Amino acid sequence: MTALLALLVVPLFGALAAIALSGRAAGVAVWAATLVTVAAALALVFPVGPPGIVTLELGGWAPPLGIALAADGLSVALIVMSALVMLGAGLAAHHSIGPAGEGGRMAFGFWPLMLLLWAALNAVFLSRDLFNLYVGIELLSLAAVGLVAIDGKARAYAAAIRYLVYALAGSLLYLGGVVLTYAAHGTLDMGLLAARSPAVSDGLALALMTAGLMAKTALFPFHVWLPPAHGSAPAPASAMLSALVPKASFVILLRLWLEAMPDRASDGALLLLALLGVSAVVWGSLRAIAQTRLKLVVAYSTVAQIGYLFVVFPLVGATGGDLTFRSDAWNGLVLLILSHGLAKSAMFLTVGQWMNVTGSDAFDRLRGLAVAMPISVFGFALAAVTLAGLPPSGGFTAKYLIMTAAFVSGQWVWALVMAGGGLLAAIYLYRPMAALFARSAPPETITVSTSRQLVPLALATASIALGFLAAGLLEMLPSGLPGPLAISGEGS
Repeated sequence: MTALLALLVVPLFGALAAIALSGRAAGVAVWAATLVTVAAALALVFPVGPPGIVTLELGGWAPPLGIALAADGLSVALIVMSALVMLGAGLAAHHSIGPAGEGGRMAFGFWPLMLLLWAALNAVFLSRDLFNLYVGIELLSLAAVGLVAIDGKARAYAAAIRYLVYALAGSLLYLGGVVLTYAAHGTLDMGLLAARSPAVSDGLALALMTAGLMAKTALFPFHVWLPPAHGSAPAPASAMLSALVPKASFVILLRLWLEAMPDRASDGALLLLALLGVSAVVWGSLRAIAQTRLKLVVAYSTVAQIGYLFVVFPLVGATGGDLTFRSDAWNGLVLLILSHGLAKSAMFLTVGQWMNVTGSDAFDRLRGLAVAMPISVFGFALAAVTLAGLPPSGGFTAKYLIMTAAFVSGQWVWALVMAGGGLLAAIYLYRPMAALFARSAPPETITVSTSRQLVPLALATASIALGFLAAGLLEMLPSGLPGPLAISGEGS
């Protein structure tokens, strides 16, 4: 219970302290909040292992009168991944942006926005109330927009405004669905909604919430805000925005379709979500191949990787017949989310280091960096292995589980999408790797210390380690199988 509260309260108080204090005191407050939040995330791992789920009814009131928080396997996996990414981004920002509380717009604004973003992520991962989730994603969007615009350049402002427009439109659509749901059922708790009597307005409510969340997740064709935003933000901010922010709205979508309203998850609706995912994989990959700036390659890669997540909907939401394949699809989906988050954060942090050295992320300016900065280049290569789904990475294990579920269920076309997407990823990641290893004189001045290069390497190594540690992680995930997946025997 203490850990649940700490995950929400400590980052908020840390953000307030970063604003109110100055100098060394602000830095101490930020890092104290960061380390306590990381410890709270890790403290949830063992209590949530099978068969437990940690719940907390705020104020002692149970839904529908009160609001409940719940940490299941999915929640804890995402909270721990977020803690690792935030810790890595914070360490990188301490060197590239500046310590908290010390002069300058970037150094002052980054730290409270980072902690507010973290608190919002934890709130979304733990909440089961639709309006509480609305508050969480609103705080998340506002903090993310601030991080995009924080360097004050015209390009960053333009990207932040575009992001804000899409975020507000998505919020309004989501809120409209929440209003319809409450009007029809008098509750917004997902557990109670799953046991509701169907209403005529349920389909419209779910459609509105889904459209709003797709805009926030940057699913094709609502993706146009994402590459400029991630490409314009400082590298530590881009690492958080790409690795974590889209996952929050996607998790809400996942719980809406599989936990709150599984009766509305028709084959046609799930197929539509998957087809949008396929479009994202193809379009995001092709756009990544066409880029000449590495940051934009990594940003468009996020569009493609988000598409994979939606491709899995027909597998995890299937009904009828022998459904044992759904647990493989579910486990593969969660591993894919975690692998992408760790690998993508590592990529953005390495690109930020290279930009500090060369002054640009153009491919021709990266030539020879494998000799000058071998540690960070090795980290980027490990992250590329994960995104392409090559063994022995977590990305490979995730795609193997999903492809197995696709073949077993007779939906082999989704396996082809996974394989084809991996091939496209290998193509757009080959070009920067070729530039990094090209025979060319490296930059004369290298100012990135070995310790700084180890931060993204650690995140990339964690994405590879998921491939080896998947068995232990998957033992925890069944404690959070949503809705129709929570059937005895399917979570093994």
